[in-house]
Amino acid sequence: MDKTSVGRYLYGQIIDTTMARTLATEHRGIDLVFSVPNALNRYRVETLSTKEPETLEWIDRFRQGSVVWDIGANVGLYSCYAAKARGCRVFAFEPSVFNLELLARNIFLNQLTDRITIVPLPLSEDLAVSKLNMTTTHWGGALSTFGQSYGHDGEPIGKVFEFPTIGLSMIDAVTLLKIPQPDYIKMDVDGIEHLILKGGLPVLRSIKEASIEINDRFAAQAIYAKKYLEEAGLSFKEKRHADYFELHDNPAKYTFNQIWVR
Repeated sequence: MDKTSVGRYLYGQIIDTTMARTLATEHRGIDLVFSVPNALNRYRVETLSTKEPETLEWIDRFRQGSVVWDIGANVGLYSCYAAKARGCRVFAFEPSVFNLELLARNIFLNQLTDRITIVPLPLSEDLAVSKLNMTTTHWGGALSTFGQSYGHDGEPIGKVFEFPTIGLSMIDAVTLLKIPQPDYIKMDVDGIEHLILKGGLPVLRSIKEASIEINDRFAAQAIYAKKYLEEAGLSFKEKRHADYFELHDNPAKYTFNQIWVR
């Protein structure tokens, strides 16, 4: 075996070992295990109970067996929790090619392949071919946007990678893909929440509740998200984020998960 072959073999072994690393966690008696190939994913698992406690509390109120759309599922922490804690049927929308493998691994690790369905496409205002613009290629990364050049705060994103894909509206997801009408919608897509809401009014009119991540400093996002949610007959209940986001002057300080109810 020459040096090149040895190098390829060792590189393959490193990748296999990295992807096989897992970390178990627990929240309110629900045991979960997730793939942790890097520091970012380890952080996500270690802070499951503290990073978005309001999201977990909201999920804990779901009716057993409900249909949930996790829009911007990332690597599936909340999809897995909803499926395990409340027996939900989850449709996990996640277009990042770097997150999809971990999302699939996490669903399998938690024995939830009968409850969680991956939808590897971005949601948007309407059916369109465009690009997913990404600020990172790390496993578990976030802050990407479909078809737009701005991010979670309305400012231009620092794009490092892009690829073309098909985006669809919530209406398309129901009518074309035959995905069941959701009872609950969790949406965290870092900037185009209002566009997705605009393209999904008929779907929104039938849901029970929604959790939408909104940046208070991104005026257009906040104003139009409120407009479309109210047009769908939903009422604002509260907005929350973890207390430690108040300690530092960073974008997360102005970003909240808004809960809307019928």
